[in-house]
Amino acid sequence: MKFWQVLSFTEPEQLAPLARAAEEAGFHGVLLSDHLFFPEKLRSRYPYSPDGKPGFDGGTLFPEVWTSIAAMAAATTRLYFSTIIFVLPLRNPLEVAKTLGTLSLLSGGRVALGCGAGWIREEFDQLGVEFSTRGKRFDEMIDVLRALWRGGMVEHHGKYFDFDRLQINPAPRQPVPIYVGGLSPAALRRAARLGDGWIGTGQDPAELPALLSRLRELRAEAGRAREPFETICPLTAPPDVELLRRLAGEGMTSATAWPFSYTLPPNATLAQKTDSLLRFGETVIAKLR
Repeated sequence: MKFWQVLSFTEPEQLAPLARAAEEAGFHGVLLSDHLFFPEKLRSRYPYSPDGKPGFDGGTLFPEVWTSIAAMAAATTRLYFSTIIFVLPLRNPLEVAKTLGTLSLLSGGRVALGCGAGWIREEFDQLGVEFSTRGKRFDEMIDVLRALWRGGMVEHHGKYFDFDRLQINPAPRQPVPIYVGGLSPAALRRAARLGDGWIGTGQDPAELPALLSRLRELRAEAGRAREPFETICPLTAPPDVELLRRLAGEGMTSATAWPFSYTLPPNATLAQKTDSLLRFGETVIAKLR
């Protein structure tokens, strides 16, 4: 089993040293969250809490993900990086392809695109992007990105994106993995049909086996049962070694360690966070290698 440290909500100046500590502790990679901004008057409903309210606000740190990952990649040699999640339909696929292609090349292929449809309508409205069609644009964007990352001249004539032959250079040396996040039936279908993996939203361990089974069913229906498929599964329960072993048997390929804001006091120091990473490596990761 692989382990990822969630570095969401972390002070930007601490990201590079914490990435080095995560690499030393034996983590496979780190995860970083994305939002363009947080509106003062939030009308959108957060889909993953009973009251529809997110556990963050305008004061929560959301550094730009790809700039931050570039800095962390430059400070490490083996660690992998993904977003949890990047709001893909909010962006232009040509810009995303350019950024991720270059970042993959410079990091030696250590970056993945963990992406979702997004839920904050205010972000889409501010950028003049239609919110109601984001799912269909999402699907088309995945095809566009993969075509551009193959290199050479590419043209695309779809419902939402249309361009004649063009080339983005440099292209990555290997495909950038695309992990689809989300819990809705549409998100699970998208992950199974189009993704290289799935990222959970914070599941109770009791409900995760059914989700993983459903993903296997959907992948079989899509003719993809034999293809490699990552399942990055944040859990609502503490990282008990025996529990993780059991879930690995159910098909969970990667677990996560919670953000520091969940496990340490407010304003925890860099030294405290580093110590937390190293302890997790000794007490959890080392026992599941």
